Amino acid sequence: MTDDLSRTFSALADPTRRAILARLSEGEATVGELAEPFDMTFAAVSKHLRVLEGAGLVTRGRSAQYRPARLDARPLAAASDWIGGYAQFWEDSVGALDQYLNALQQLGAPQPRRVDPTSAAPEKEQRT
Repeated sequence: MTDDLSRTFSALADPTRRAILARLSEGEATVGELAEPFDMTFAAVSKHLRVLEGAGLVTRGRSAQYRPARLDARPLAAASDWIGGYAQFWEDSVGALDQYLNALQQLGAPQPRRVDPTSAAPEKEQRT
């Protein structure tokens, strides 16, 4: 049997389901309303909703003949807590990298070239 955290991450792995959750964070919606921004059938959206329901991320109500979906963020809190458990690891890693770079600077090591992250490839050096 799969645990709750695995079901949550599995449900979040699909971009369409993440978009559905984002829409539901604004308030409840029907399948038709959720299907509007996607090029997919109501049946396909319903299938995504079933996965989200299975992970406990969505609940379905009943209003006349409609079954509006609502976000239930409790499983997201559990996932956030799990990820947050690694915060100390990242802080330690960044701290160690900072110490290493400071030590290199004190030794007079050449500074690494800064690369523009928006460019596709690093610029070539011009020789004179």
